[in-house]
Amino acid sequence: MGVIDLFCNSSSLCIDRPKPSSNCNSLRRSRITFMPPLAASSAAMSIEEESQQESSSSLTGDSFIRPHLRKLSAYQPILPFEVLSTRLGRKPEDIVKLDANENPYGPPPEVFEALGSMRFPYIYPDPESRRLRAALAKDSGIEAEYILAACGADELIDLIMRCVLEPGEKILDCPPTFTMYEFDAAVNGALVVKVPRKADFSLDVEQISDVVEREKPKCIFLTSPNNPDGSMYILLYLFCCIGLHILSFHISYLTSFFLLGSIIDDKDLLKILNLPILVVLDEAYIEFSGIESKMSWVKKFENLIVLRTFSKRAALAGLRVGYGAFPLSIIEYLWRAKQPYNVSVAAELAACAALENPVYLENVKVALVQERERLFKLLKEVPFLNPYPSYSNFILCEVTSGRDAKKLKEDLAKTGVMIRHYSNKELAGYVRVSVGKPEHTDSLMKSLKSLY
Repeated sequence: MGVIDLFCNSSSLCIDRPKPSSNCNSLRRSRITFMPPLAASSAAMSIEEESQQESSSSLTGDSFIRPHLRKLSAYQPILPFEVLSTRLGRKPEDIVKLDANENPYGPPPEVFEALGSMRFPYIYPDPESRRLRAALAKDSGIEAEYILAACGADELIDLIMRCVLEPGEKILDCPPTFTMYEFDAAVNGALVVKVPRKADFSLDVEQISDVVEREKPKCIFLTSPNNPDGSMYILLYLFCCIGLHILSFHISYLTSFFLLGSIIDDKDLLKILNLPILVVLDEAYIEFSGIESKMSWVKKFENLIVLRTFSKRAALAGLRVGYGAFPLSIIEYLWRAKQPYNVSVAAELAACAALENPVYLENVKVALVQERERLFKLLKEVPFLNPYPSYSNFILCEVTSGRDAKKLKEDLAKTGVMIRHYSNKELAGYVRVSVGKPEHTDSLMKSLKSLY
């Protein structure tokens, strides 16, 4: 932090001093010693050999790496089509990819037209993404000054941590959830305090309050709907809308059908916002839930940030476009710290073009939601799977009947069907299936039926 100037009035070295003083010159002259050529050559060789010996014995490349990063485990990303094609020995079009919650319908046709007619790829992009932020303001109803665009929401997660956290400070995490929060905390030298979710994947708000008071974490990351379960906090809503006297008769049925889960209801969110902690609400899957975004809330709450993405809704995962809504008192500092050209020309063009066709985006969303319901019913028929109702574009399944979840994932991969398995202990016995097109569901079910 800052610049260190080196002066020569206290050293025999003058570095980057354009006009050395007379004192410096005299000091430099007084330090010069002349040696005969052979003696000088021998001395130089001796110094060089000693330096090489010391370097080879004590200096390694990783000695320059920050100590906490030497212990960091790499994030395990999902493999792209090209790598899968080579490993599985199948053409990309013969692989059913249901492991990364990607949108299989692709972006609107306007995106391909915009990319095909791109005029200035050799010019740096607008560092403020003005055109995209104006389009997002129109789309979301919140002014552009509250919006920051980025190279995916992942960049914003890291940027928030870099701006907020000192090494050794804490974040609060609620597993099982999106593992990038814990990963980025480790990259930034932060500590992670965990408050596990309840059995229904809902937040333990009381425990969160206790931990905030005791551990003093700086920020909490919450995904709504949560990844990887995608469930919805719905019974509270039904009580309010239908009435307790009607629900009481059917409560056992409704409890078995609706999962008290991971969309955070307003009451719980307000409780957390009243705590002395920065709340980062990740709404990557909000479009599939039927719940309104909380982006506008950042104008009322100084400790709320809301993140969104184009990866799911607009099928732009490969172009990496995310954005967030921030209080003005926070966004000022993120503007200072972000990389200047973080959203590429192609990414901004594609995102703006996608927003020009809201009808297409809505139709694709409806198609995915309908297929999600069909997929859920079919997965319930598999004797060794227990699927959880979802309000995202994926379904989490508990693997039962003594089956090994990791082996199930591997067996399906051999048939060209890719699903997600987690290595962390909370989800070791689960798999997650992304919602695809109807033909993708058919291929998955055919492969599953071959296993029983």
